[in-house]
Amino acid sequence: MAKHSARATAARIITLVLKQKQSLNAVLRKNLSLLPENERALCQQLCYGVIRWHLPLQAIADQLIAKPLKNKDTDIAALLLCGLYQLRSMRLPEHAALSETVNSCKTLGKPWAKGLINASLRNYQRNKQQFDAATTKTDKAHYAHPEWILKQLQKDWPEDWQSIVQANNKQAPMMLRVNRQQHSRDEYLKWLQEEGFKAKAINGCVDGIELDNPCDVNALPGFSTGAASVQDGAAQHTVELLDIKQNQRILDACAAPGGKTCHILEVEPANDVVAIDIDAERLLRITENTQRLDLSAKLIAADAGDIEAWWDKNSFNRILIDAPCSGTGVIRRHPDIKALRRPEDLQSLVNKQQQLLENLWPLLNTGGLIVYTTCSVFKQENELQVMNFLQKHPEAEEIKHSPPPASPRPVGYQRLPGQGNMDGFYYACIRKN
Repeated sequence: MAKHSARATAARIITLVLKQKQSLNAVLRKNLSLLPENERALCQQLCYGVIRWHLPLQAIADQLIAKPLKNKDTDIAALLLCGLYQLRSMRLPEHAALSETVNSCKTLGKPWAKGLINASLRNYQRNKQQFDAATTKTDKAHYAHPEWILKQLQKDWPEDWQSIVQANNKQAPMMLRVNRQQHSRDEYLKWLQEEGFKAKAINGCVDGIELDNPCDVNALPGFSTGAASVQDGAAQHTVELLDIKQNQRILDACAAPGGKTCHILEVEPANDVVAIDIDAERLLRITENTQRLDLSAKLIAADAGDIEAWWDKNSFNRILIDAPCSGTGVIRRHPDIKALRRPEDLQSLVNKQQQLLENLWPLLNTGGLIVYTTCSVFKQENELQVMNFLQKHPEAEEIKHSPPPASPRPVGYQRLPGQGNMDGFYYACIRKN
């Protein structure tokens, strides 16, 4: 019997995310290669779908199983969620979804569970309406978000929180950034269309393209030789705010996986760019990206806020702080944020953001710019953070942009998830006078 199948592998991955709090991207990277190529897309679809909807799915599973499974059988509990997701949300013949899910018990080395999974899924099929009613009984199951995130959204965005939640629960589109050193956006758009891709320019993004349907990056024309990179339009706006000129020294302070570092270099490849990240392994991703795009940056593995550990005493004209944050603006791309983030994480993230702003500010030349961004929608990480910094530093001045990259706030700009079909993002641009 094969040790790996799409459904059994998905159950293992979902267990690692929900129970062991590992990153979905990281465990997918390690596990997908174990599957035959024709099973990988199904496995990935199951993982993203179950993690995205795990709170309503769990509410149904709790009704189906009288007593919780033992800790050593969390993979079977995850397999049940996979079965429910297929029956509720996937266009698969129900009999095939059911029989393949039941057979996966054997692949997981637990043939005893076949009867349990079979009976539970058949019970759901017969009494669907009754069991689906369980998903409306609590806010967390109804909105597929943990209660603490819902409360924070309701506090920060009383008029918009429901549309934020709706956008978070959708699958994000695939967006590209064209390498302007090789092609204009219109040239590459034409090339895509000639190759049979349906795509359109992203409104307000100089280098941005949105594909109608996601695809394997290696199928994109010129991808291997650096013609384009995958990056959401909201992230692309960041580099426009840096107002990059020739002969500048630029710091990208939290750089991995390197999308913004590469974009900075695509604008002016000859500039002296220093890219720092605390995670040496993730820094390798920047090396891969710069090599593919034929660009060059100085890469340092360090905590950017600990300037004694890495700074060479030469100041910068531009500093980008793409700060570590709750990630609540990119839940549609990373649904595991809902499972991995905890309310107590928020204060330590706010402290870290403040430390980065305070410690990197002295490294900026007079007349230089800091662009502070997060992929969060929480105000304490965004406008309140920057407001606090400006109050402490009379020599710091907020720069306004025209056209604005997103909706103006009292300080900076906020894009909510799904606006312009893009991710949620906050931006603030500060000049040192």
